[in-house]
Amino acid sequence: MRRRSIALTASAGIAAGALGLTSLALPAGAQNPRLPATSPQELVASVLESGRAPAMAGTVTVHNRLGLPALPGTEEAGEFLSGGQKSLRVWSDGNQGYRMSVPTSQGEVTVVDDGNTVWKWTSAERTVVKHHTGEHDAGTRGDDAPAGNPSELARELVGKLRDSSEVTVDGTTKVAGEDAYELVLTPDPGERTKLREVRVAVGAEHSLPLRVEVNTNGSGEPALSAGFSRLDFGRQDPELFQFTPPEDARVRTADPEEGDHPDGEHRQRADSTPRIVGDGWDTVVVSELPQQATRQEGTTERERAGSPENPRGILDTVGEPISGSWGHGRVVDTAAGTAVITSDGRVAAGAVPRQVLTEALRNS
Repeated sequence: MRRRSIALTASAGIAAGALGLTSLALPAGAQNPRLPATSPQELVASVLESGRAPAMAGTVTVHNRLGLPALPGTEEAGEFLSGGQKSLRVWSDGNQGYRMSVPTSQGEVTVVDDGNTVWKWTSAERTVVKHHTGEHDAGTRGDDAPAGNPSELARELVGKLRDSSEVTVDGTTKVAGEDAYELVLTPDPGERTKLREVRVAVGAEHSLPLRVEVNTNGSGEPALSAGFSRLDFGRQDPELFQFTPPEDARVRTADPEEGDHPDGEHRQRADSTPRIVGDGWDTVVVSELPQQATRQEGTTERERAGSPENPRGILDTVGEPISGSWGHGRVVDTAAGTAVITSDGRVAAGAVPRQVLTEALRNS
């Protein structure tokens, strides 16, 4: 799961999973805080070494301007993918306990880490999935962590990009009432990417990443941003970090090979490890669609047109045709990245122009 989290971050030029945070404007007339001088290296180290947050409760505001096309069968996320804003709540006990609550159109998704088990409750489906903490690297919560934790997202990005970036400190700012330093990573010359910079606001008091912004060339607003809009440090109610499944819930212990989905289709995807081509800002992730997604014989007209049961058909409804020595398929361009879906079921994605993707497909 950890590898998949890194792959998604690299391929989309940021997650994926596809959540980010809104930059919080200072009140009119407010001044940037005066803080002791620090070096880029010190801030990078604080981001990479940031572990669990101190005891706190916060609201994370997620905003994106990706302009991704809405796909059939993804109504829940479609509006947000094309551009939108969401908020979620996070809590930490400063030790091992963590809680995240994400509202959905039909209820909420709640993730609770009690130090031994990670519980994921989906109210709309009345389902609970249990993960033993040994299935994840220390300090992570599998696929759920980056979505609700700017610290995790910042650590992934800074760790991936620092060696191919100019790293600077661009003054100070305030995020959710907290004084912070602005750490900026800019691509080195020669890096082929659609991104202009990544900015991380690092809290001065707790060295905790409070906001992440991903800026693209040709735009004055972040394509993705993720950060705290409200943050209160202090002891939290211990009951927040305990979870008892509701009596009518279906409870399942996750298979590490399957993730949250026990069906064979997801197992096949999990067993097909994405291939990483390149590094730094022009990293490309090449993966494969499920085998049945490329089967066209015997499918109904609805399946060929695109449905949740036929991802291949869904993908054929978006983007535009593209071809080359690597084959042919369809390409989707956004402000922050590009994806190519080939006719033989390969998917290449990254925060890069399409030429970088086709080169990766040709060489993989």
